[in-house]
Parts: sequence; C-alpha cells; structure tokens
Amino acid sequence: MEGVHAHDIATILDRQGIAIRAGHHCAQPVMERFGLTATSRASLAFYNTRQEIDALVDGLGKVREIFE
Repeated sequence: MEGVHAHDIATILDRQGIAIRAGHHCAQPVMERFGLTATSRASLAFYNTRQEIDALVDGLGKVREIFE
C-alpha cells in the first residue's frame, strides 16, 4: 500500500485479529535495491478459509480508510 508504512498496516490488522508479517523478511539487499524500508506480507495456504481471506481484504480496506 503506497504511502502506508508496513508496520502501520500490521498494527491495524493485528487489532482486528489478523496476523501478517512486516519488516525486512531477511532480504535487506533487495529492500535497499528497491528503496524500501519494510514490506508487509500475508501468508496464505490451502487451509485458509474464505472468511479469513475476506477478513484480510476488509482489514486492508480499513487501513486504506485510515490513511486516506
């Protein structure tokens, strides 16, 4: 999300019960190459439910609302 720090995204989602990763992800050289201080990453797998994915999408909408 352009203009929103990765840790802000993670904090807002965490308050909604949604866990994501934020930070360097052990890839500092790549982060430097692209001029990024941090990124946010959601990890999805076959066991995630549609409701969990919908909650993530709704949570990201809330992040966008807060930072608009």
